[in-house]
Amino acid sequence: MTEPWSSGDLPPGQGAACSPVTLIEGSTFCISEPGGDILPDRSQGLFVRDTRMLSRFELTVDGIEPQPLSVQHAEPYAASFLGRMPPRGGVADSTLLVIRRRYVGDGMREDITLRNTSGKARRFRLLLVAEADFADLFEVKGRAKPRAVASTALEDAGLVITSGRRERRQELRITGDQNPSVTGDGGLAWRLSVSGHSELTVSIEVVPVDDGVAMKLRHPRGQAVDRTLPAKRLRKWRQRGPQVRTPDRNLSEVLGRSVEDLGALRIFDPDHPRWPVVAAGAPWFMALFGRDSMLTAWMLLPWDPGLALGTLRTLAAWQGKEIDAASEEEPGKILHEVRFGPAASFALGGRSAYFGSADATPLFVMLLGELQRWGGKDNAIASLLPHADRALDWIQQFGDADGDGFVEYCRKTGHGLVNQGWKDSFDAISFADGTIAEAPIALAEVQAYVYAAYRARAQLARRAGDESGAAAWRKKAKQLKRAFNDQFWLPDHGWYAVGLDAAKRPIDSLTSNIGHCLWTGIADKEKASSVARQLMSAEMFSGWGIRTLASSMGSYNPMSYHNGSVWPHDNAICAAGLMRYGYVEHAQRVTSAIIDASATFGYRLPELFCGFSRDEFASPVPYPTSCSPQAWAAGAPLLLLHSLLRLAPDVGGGQLWCAPEIPDRYLPLRVSGVRVGKSRLSVAIGEGRWEITGLEPISFEVIPAARPAGSG
Repeated sequence: MTEPWSSGDLPPGQGAACSPVTLIEGSTFCISEPGGDILPDRSQGLFVRDTRMLSRFELTVDGIEPQPLSVQHAEPYAASFLGRMPPRGGVADSTLLVIRRRYVGDGMREDITLRNTSGKARRFRLLLVAEADFADLFEVKGRAKPRAVASTALEDAGLVITSGRRERRQELRITGDQNPSVTGDGGLAWRLSVSGHSELTVSIEVVPVDDGVAMKLRHPRGQAVDRTLPAKRLRKWRQRGPQVRTPDRNLSEVLGRSVEDLGALRIFDPDHPRWPVVAAGAPWFMALFGRDSMLTAWMLLPWDPGLALGTLRTLAAWQGKEIDAASEEEPGKILHEVRFGPAASFALGGRSAYFGSADATPLFVMLLGELQRWGGKDNAIASLLPHADRALDWIQQFGDADGDGFVEYCRKTGHGLVNQGWKDSFDAISFADGTIAEAPIALAEVQAYVYAAYRARAQLARRAGDESGAAAWRKKAKQLKRAFNDQFWLPDHGWYAVGLDAAKRPIDSLTSNIGHCLWTGIADKEKASSVARQLMSAEMFSGWGIRTLASSMGSYNPMSYHNGSVWPHDNAICAAGLMRYGYVEHAQRVTSAIIDASATFGYRLPELFCGFSRDEFASPVPYPTSCSPQAWAAGAPLLLLHSLLRLAPDVGGGQLWCAPEIPDRYLPLRVSGVRVGKSRLSVAIGEGRWEITGLEPISFEVIPAARPAGSG
């Protein structure tokens, strides 16, 4: 059985012309047909906090479904579905346009407009039939059968559908204006008269109710849509995002698409509206994931440090406090996933949070250190330091349970993740001959993250005036680097083992994980050239990106999830690592490959795509169950751009390294809106020259070189 938090069913609408439409706002999303209907017995619906609130929403006019014409989808939370009614007898053309304007956010509002294009008045019967099953997200994906049947009550104001579950009382209230009647089969009906060459609109609200408390719609009736909170947030987000001028359409378009998607994937906790986090991906991962959210926040640091701070604060509030095998919680550990649906407690070991991740905890400390480099406020950093120290305590006590200096994982519950790094499918970690490794497993990139966490804590201590503490953490980092390069390096192969298995044997497959070792700086300089060469070999580099597993390995499958596919975020990290060690041309090739691949997907990079060679197929082959939009895939172009700029600040030290290495195809290039402390920088690059402006009000020493690979 596939775990409820791992990859699985096909996200609707990937690549087909008749694809279902997905709208997103915070933790609310809606999946429907291209005409706007939500059909029962499909993986569609209105979902709020991991619960399907609408499982059916079908519109007819005079008993006939409108014929879909097009979908206008300007905002991530809104769409206009245009349809027409078939021509009447004896008339050549349709004379009735049906427009369904839908807005999601803590529920849903829909405005239905009937536009009569004929010169005569006409009467219509508009019928909207709705159902709700209150199914958990996991149930909708096919993990389990719904455990209760909802009941529908008819009220003068509309419909009230009530969940039959025992966990808590949930309701859905559906009301409409223009005096609808309530039908016995769970519908709202209107008798409408529309004059010639005119139109008439009715508006419907779909409001979830949890334990008697109705949610407040983000787009209520009577309020102009452009004045709602989601609209204001999106405008502000667009203004804060990077402004890029380049003659290369692929680069320009993919960056614009990424900014839009990341804005849509943000979640705001009503109790902490200033703590934004990013959901992992739509449609099935609209929740906080520790690893995904932190890596995405890292990618966005040059443009929005507030997302990193919000993510750290939220994860700190959820940080492990006790030992609980069912959820894999341990003191100081950073969670893997949070879920809120009715089946979440069953799926996640009796809790809404699941902690089965070996890498989220060191990533927490890494991100805090990087946030300080970019100018995070001293009081915010100080408030999170105790959580960083608790995370480091977990690393040294629970993470390194056998005391060998490496962090291992081994699941503690039968329904947990077998593998607990970013490649978390059950067969993702194997030897070169295809044999699956046995846990406990110490992954290469996890040790790389721990090394970076130690370096980050040393930097944090130094900035706080704690020189002895800084020296102690630097010593730990050096010891780990020495041990890692001694035990993980495979001299006969020229790459690092992907991990050590239960018997401490090096797992000798060639994987993209070694690129993460370059990213954090744990790789010895004399080994980096071989690592770079392996990453760009024909076995690893498909032409569209670096594969997760080399084609020469026993488990290689270009159509697998983790054993030969190409992941944009993984490539962005590898490119950053290559650039860190000075392999500029390698990093540029990876960047251009991923940017080019984006054009196949309408400039929205998916979670992953198949690892077939570019020489074999003229465009990348989609992976059918790939999430889209997906947070770290959307963040990948931003990290790739940042790596090309080779821009690295140390606000506390008053230094800024910058040495752009931009491929000619992207020149001239101007990137504006880079946030370093209180400054908003612009970098302009032409052939053989570059310039930074906007350094004020902070005084920086601009160092025209890349930050040294061995620095923190």
